[in-house]
Amino acid sequence: MTDALHRELLQLAQEAARRAGELLRDGRPADLAVARTKSSPIDVVTEMDIAAEKLITDLISGRRPDDGFLGEEGASSEGTSGIRWVIDPLDGTVNYLYGLPTWAVSIAAERDGETVAGVVAAPMRGETYHAVRGGGAWATGAWEGERALACRPAPPLDQALVSTGFNYVAEVRTHQAEVAGRLIPLLRDVRRSGSAAVDLCDVACGRLDGYYERGLNAWDFAAGDLIAREAGALVGGRPGERPSRDLTVAGSPGVFEPLQGLLEEFGAWHD
Repeated sequence: MTDALHRELLQLAQEAARRAGELLRDGRPADLAVARTKSSPIDVVTEMDIAAEKLITDLISGRRPDDGFLGEEGASSEGTSGIRWVIDPLDGTVNYLYGLPTWAVSIAAERDGETVAGVVAAPMRGETYHAVRGGGAWATGAWEGERALACRPAPPLDQALVSTGFNYVAEVRTHQAEVAGRLIPLLRDVRRSGSAAVDLCDVACGRLDGYYERGLNAWDFAAGDLIAREAGALVGGRPGERPSRDLTVAGSPGVFEPLQGLLEEFGAWHD
């Protein structure tokens, strides 16, 4: 029964992510404007973020009215079924605002507090990534059918390609730049895509050896965390902790551990 439920949740997440991705891709107005700001004047929400979240929550609640929600743009309800949907309707809003292609719809389903299904749809890549707990990680795309994902074999840390992200609060971003500056000489290089969900899926796909970021919320990493783990990556926060606003780290086994250690040494989680 549990496996059947998890598959049902996955299929619903896939449908919702596909429809929201189509809305965002095909319905983006030429004069797209900022609807409001969040943590700072450059941390923006567009009308399309709000419309995509409404599409997702309306679709899911129409099929499963007793489930709860946690959404970036305000969807919040406890529910009574033990299932909660964690939704980022548009991860990479600034990319989307500027017409850059790296943005995604991220939808995860939690059962009694544990993520059991996750979908990340990246429409401008023509790719969707998904996982069910214990069932591996998979991708679909226009180029081919469904394929299994696996993280890269770990290189030496000085040959690892690692991605990160930066906060929209200037003081936090300044500290993050200092940490990145200390890391860069110890790695192959550092990338910055602008979407945590895509970065986690790129670890799962083997396109990155590692990823870290401070300041993420549950909706940023819930689906990508499961997809990366099911592809064989390790995901955590500070040593011994789960991903959190303090720190999220992901990487191939053999990259994750030394990367996490350096981030702790460099105080990546500090205010």
